[in-house]
Amino acid sequence: MTFADKIIQFIEQLHYTGDPLPPGIRIMNPYRESEQAMEISKTFYQKYFNDNNKRHLILGINPGRFGAGLTGIPFTDTKRLVSECHIPYDGKISHEPSSVFVYEMIHAFGGPEAFYGKFYINSLCPLGFTIVDDKGKEKNYNYYDSPALLKATTSYIIENIRKQIELGVETDVCFCFGTGKNENFLRKLNSEHQFFGKIIALEHPRFIVQYKAKSTQAYIDKYLSAFHSVI
Repeated sequence: MTFADKIIQFIEQLHYTGDPLPPGIRIMNPYRESEQAMEISKTFYQKYFNDNNKRHLILGINPGRFGAGLTGIPFTDTKRLVSECHIPYDGKISHEPSSVFVYEMIHAFGGPEAFYGKFYINSLCPLGFTIVDDKGKEKNYNYYDSPALLKATTSYIIENIRKQIELGVETDVCFCFGTGKNENFLRKLNSEHQFFGKIIALEHPRFIVQYKAKSTQAYIDKYLSAFHSVI
């Protein structure tokens, strides 16, 4: 099986097996909610991962509604799917801030083929969560946004880190998107389970776009320096 075959098998079997979720929180599984997301994902992975090469793993938090929630591909909104990956999308074009930064960085790295030939992006929790606010609007929710959700999902997160390692990733270094709660939790799990030799945390793309937009190039340079340190 190629790396692509293994990823596709992984996402096809994805379903939540953790403890019951706290009231008001919904699981978001794009691969079961959208036939198009599954087909897009298969096309994407067969395009960029159709080999047996090992890659370094990058772990984000969990999927959001307008990126992986629509495309099935972490940190890839529908706009970047079409313009950068040249994969067609039939539906409303979405704009997800994290995807903007990630693909600026990927472009600086040398483009999707060069980047995805060396790195595989997913999340600590490969399924997303949403809540409905007081105005009836559905919003993204992170696995660490409440102690109850973190407790409920911990066993599921550990299980899926193991499954993603089994895809054929390098375990000397794992990259983490998020230098706050996501990094802290990954370091805690790594200390307990010895998944990786080293964790390199980078500021989350969403944080950069939202709060550090004037320093975007400096963060791209930081990302590239970190990634080039392992290749």
